[in-house]
Amino acid sequence: MLAGDVGEMLRARGLTMAVAESCTGGKLGDMITDVPGSSDYFVGGVISYSNDAKERFLGVSHSVLATKGAVSEEVADQMASGVRKAFKADIGIGITGIAGPSGATPAKPVGLVYIAVSSGDRSVCVSNNFGGGRENVKMQAAEKALHLLRDFLAERA
Repeated sequence: MLAGDVGEMLRARGLTMAVAESCTGGKLGDMITDVPGSSDYFVGGVISYSNDAKERFLGVSHSVLATKGAVSEEVADQMASGVRKAFKADIGIGITGIAGPSGATPAKPVGLVYIAVSSGDRSVCVSNNFGGGRENVKMQAAEKALHLLRDFLAERA
C-alpha cells in the first residue's frame, strides 16, 4: 500500500507532513490517515477550494492568483510551502487543478493538476493531465501526490 510505504519512509526519517488540497477535496489526507499510526507523521491539512482560502490560510499571493490563476505551478508551490509553515511540518504538499466537468479553458483543460512538494530547502512541482471523469481525476491526483512524495523522500536518503 503506497500510503503505508510513504508513512514508513517518513517515520524512519523522523519527518512530519501536511497537505493543502484543492481539486482533490481531501482525498490525499484521507488516504494518508487510512494508515494506522499515521498520526506519527501526519500533522494535518487544509482543503483550500476558494482563492480566498488559499490566500488567508496558506499565504498564496493574491497577485500570483490574479496573474497565473489558481491552477498553476506557482500556486501549487505556494500551497505546499504555506501548509508546511502553517502546520510547522517538515514537508508540505500542495494540489491544485481542474477535476471537471466544468471550469476548463483551452489553456487549462479538465484533468490538468499541479502537485508540489516542499521541504523548505527543496521543492518540486509536476504538471499532470489526468483522464476520466471528476472522481478519476481526483483519485489519480491523490495517488500521484503519494508517488511524488515517495520519490522526493527517496532522493533525500
